[in-house]
Amino acid sequence: MFPDPRLLKEVGDLKGGILPGIAAITFVIAFRLIGSLQFLEWAALDKFLWMRPEEKVDDRIVIVGINEQDIRIKNYPIPDRDIATLLRKLKSYQPAVIGLDIFRDLPVEPGHKEFVQTLKETKNLVVVEKVLPDPSGSTVNPPPNLPKEQLGFSDAVIDADGYLRRSLLATSNLQERWRHSLSLNLAEAYLKTKGISLENVDGDPYGMRFNSTEFPRIKSNFGGYVRADVGGTQILINFRSGRKPFHMVSLLDIQTGKVKQEQIRGKIVLIGMTSPSAKDYVNSAAIKSENPALIYGVEVQAHVISQIISAVLNKRSHIHVWADVWEYLWIIVWGILGISLGRIIRSPLKVLVVVTIVSICLVGVCYGLLLLGWWIPFVPALMTLVFNSVVLAAFYRYDEALRSRIKDRQLVIDQTFDAIHSQPLQTLGRILRKVQSNSDVTPEQFLSELQQLNQELRSVYDLVRKETACEVSSLYLREQKLDLAQALHEILYEVCHDVLERDYPYFKSIKVKVFKFEPMSERLSIEKKRSLCRFLEEALCNVGKYAVGTTRLDVTCCQKQGKNIIRVADNGLGMDEKTVHQGFGTKQARSLAKQLGGKFERFSNSPKGIVCQLTW
Repeated sequence: MFPDPRLLKEVGDLKGGILPGIAAITFVIAFRLIGSLQFLEWAALDKFLWMRPEEKVDDRIVIVGINEQDIRIKNYPIPDRDIATLLRKLKSYQPAVIGLDIFRDLPVEPGHKEFVQTLKETKNLVVVEKVLPDPSGSTVNPPPNLPKEQLGFSDAVIDADGYLRRSLLATSNLQERWRHSLSLNLAEAYLKTKGISLENVDGDPYGMRFNSTEFPRIKSNFGGYVRADVGGTQILINFRSGRKPFHMVSLLDIQTGKVKQEQIRGKIVLIGMTSPSAKDYVNSAAIKSENPALIYGVEVQAHVISQIISAVLNKRSHIHVWADVWEYLWIIVWGILGISLGRIIRSPLKVLVVVTIVSICLVGVCYGLLLLGWWIPFVPALMTLVFNSVVLAAFYRYDEALRSRIKDRQLVIDQTFDAIHSQPLQTLGRILRKVQSNSDVTPEQFLSELQQLNQELRSVYDLVRKETACEVSSLYLREQKLDLAQALHEILYEVCHDVLERDYPYFKSIKVKVFKFEPMSERLSIEKKRSLCRFLEEALCNVGKYAVGTTRLDVTCCQKQGKNIIRVADNGLGMDEKTVHQGFGTKQARSLAKQLGGKFERFSNSPKGIVCQLTW
């Protein structure tokens, strides 16, 4: 028992279309699982953050940036006496908390004793330290005799591409003692003035929250991160957008009295280096800064502090991610959409236009969700969409064209066999019968028969040669090449004209020719148009070869009552029953009708002749 051809076609379509798309989705997911897409996903996150509309200045934070001008006046490092004077001045302005983001593990004379004494007297001060070793194994100790509540580390977690995206809020030092970051301690001190304290998260020893606001702690696989180093408590930095997100003043501004008490009272004051020569900066592509891709360390502290207190007090969102299962389902959905677009839309240009529009929609969705605080997979979704639509669409078109060429070549082979069988072999058989019967055949008659055989063989050769060189979008007849991109009724008219010019015996007796060629359905592939042309050619050739005594020929190609009709009718003696029902052309016509979902008929004309008709 043979398998159903329709089932075989469906299986072939599955292998040639859907399976490559599924394979593409699988490969993208596999690349993401091994971390090959991390850099692209990080870059996309940076770009979306950079694109956000500007937020208003967070006036709860004031940065005292020691800039290049301050260094030229005071030298570098800034002496302890000047730092002590600055702290006393700021303390007199009654800030909520002061953060000193300048390392002071060693004395910088003059004024070291004065500096140490000022630190002891300033209870709302948090001083920076470095608790994790750098590549050389070094750490930086804080000034002596300060309680741990007044210490905060400034260690940063830099991603593999050299950019800062994460904030380390808490970690263990080399002595396995738990330490908080400078930004966390400053935010905690500020929120205490609002009656809000830092608490642990139930079930997560590394989790932290202020009231109901919980930090979305980075796990090993988090958004675009794959097997990330997530020691301690880390969160994604939701940088505050805008070129000047915080008020910034200089050391000289404080010393000369340009800064008023109202600008400092009740606020968080951060003191740090904003001089390029101090080289206290990191790379970030997520913010619009005066120095592209660079952000000073003290500014990073300000961004993290602002993120924490804004989330608690203003419900400004942290950056969250979906669970893995939802992320990969999201990628698969866009991949399936790409497969659908690639298979439904036939025109490569239309595919490109539609995919561009859909990709813009994807960008808009991902960007909009990030504005709401959700980082979802953009790069993998875009890759599966584009690959499965544009790339695989081109593959589908090529595959279809190749399959069509193979079918067309098989058709040429079948037509060649039919042409040889119906003409040269019949002529040869007639010659052999005359020779075998010892009939009285003159040399002139015998030569005429051989010349006819030669002509018929040459015509078969010409047909094969032209069809072999035929382009996918073209059709070779015996006398001309047709462009299948034309309207169907125009192509069929040219086929009719070409066939009737051929030297078939029963075309010569035709006295009346009635033609009707009108616009027909254009929702046909090139392959279907080719097959319809071959159908009409075969029907007309049958008239010329077999319709003995025909005097009238009617050819109709039009659309009537929602049906497309190709009809060829003659009034000759017709063909015998065996030829009508067993010929190669009849088999091809029935196959074509089945593909079109239509009907092929061959029946007697009235009062005599044959009607060959295809409707769909």
